[in-house]
Amino acid sequence: MQPDQDVIKRWTGSAPFWEKHRNIIRLMFAPVTQALVEDAQISSQDSVLDVAMGPGEPALSLAALFGPGGKIVGVDPIPEMVAAARREADRLRLKNVQFDVAFADHLPLAADTFDAVVSRFGVMFFPSPVDGVREMLRVLKPGSKLALAVWHFAERNPFHHALSRVVDRYVDSPPPAADAADAFRFAPPGKLREVLIQAGAMAPSERLLRFTIQAPISVEEFWTLRREMSDKLAEKMATLSKEQAAKVKTEMLEALGEYSTDGGMSFPAEVLIVSGGKRR
Repeated sequence: MQPDQDVIKRWTGSAPFWEKHRNIIRLMFAPVTQALVEDAQISSQDSVLDVAMGPGEPALSLAALFGPGGKIVGVDPIPEMVAAARREADRLRLKNVQFDVAFADHLPLAADTFDAVVSRFGVMFFPSPVDGVREMLRVLKPGSKLALAVWHFAERNPFHHALSRVVDRYVDSPPPAADAADAFRFAPPGKLREVLIQAGAMAPSERLLRFTIQAPISVEEFWTLRREMSDKLAEKMATLSKEQAAKVKTEMLEALGEYSTDGGMSFPAEVLIVSGGKRR
């Protein structure tokens, strides 16, 4: 299936900001990375593939966590994201990582290669999730597992919803089509598990991960981070007049204040971890 060029263009535009905020993003989603490690049953000597890894996460975290004993490969369809991942690996002097440009549904990798495959917030944007998962299974070693993380419902994730409910009062935002490439494409329980079943995964399972997104930054800094990370939010803000944009920002900061603590921003969050295996 052909990649969605609009999605590619949007992620290309946001790539510099994901690199800019990489340390905060890594911290915010560390609990999700740990859940993927657990559900994919990754150990220190494993060869692991990270699909749709953006500027290198969770691949870089896995490489640092497991040291030189394992090998981590990360792929992403956005060349700018892959370049950012390579820069960080060089800066950290990591020798056990490799990053390549590739689409999930056409992995340039040999079959039966990896002990585990993970993807954190990537499968929602695959042109064909079934084809993508089928490719992940192809490159897995028999008996090994894949684990995918996707957002649960928006209203249970104020990291997103606290902002969208404000800006959507000013910008007409029709809901996306049921299977459109969107952050909440697989929010309904069972939907991604069904994709794994169609792709041929063995014993697919799903669990709800409740955790806290923590970021040691101010409300104003968080607003900047979210505006720069989210191409959709940036696009909506760009449609507003100067006066409207100022009003929206004021209301955004007020809404975010609810989640401000002495240690920075803190949001309750819910993510689905969906995993499955490859037949022995």
